[in-house]
Amino acid sequence: MAGTINKVILIGHLGDEVKMHYFEGGNAIGRFPVATNETYTNRQTGEKVTTTEWHNIVVRNKLAEICEKYLSKGDKVYLEGRIKTRQWEGEDGAKRYTTEIHVVDMTFLTTKKELNAPAPQTDAKPSEPSSQGVTKNEPEEDDLPF
Repeated sequence: MAGTINKVILIGHLGDEVKMHYFEGGNAIGRFPVATNETYTNRQTGEKVTTTEWHNIVVRNKLAEICEKYLSKGDKVYLEGRIKTRQWEGEDGAKRYTTEIHVVDMTFLTTKKELNAPAPQTDAKPSEPSSQGVTKNEPEEDDLPF
């Protein structure tokens, strides 16, 4: 393989609201933390242990504006992007670093607005099989706790 790859895929929950910053010329940048969890069983104690990893997310321009409008703390998102590390000098003169995920594609998996909205009323009709023998059914609502 001749090249290199810098690609990150995350599915997690927003840890805070989207913080926006607007620039001259209409450009915008949004930042928010996303938490991902890993659960395992401690072999010595048999206890279930969950660890949380926090990721600094950066979105730009139109995607940032969409995130600000539709996302809020606790929402579940699918993110694709690349890792970038920034360096700066702190007020005390020490070098500081931060690692960010610069998102290029995302999908909203759940939003608080969806979860709090009443379910739409639909007329129940039997499903008709398609020509390939697959039944067309409306998706059922999940019993997810978030």
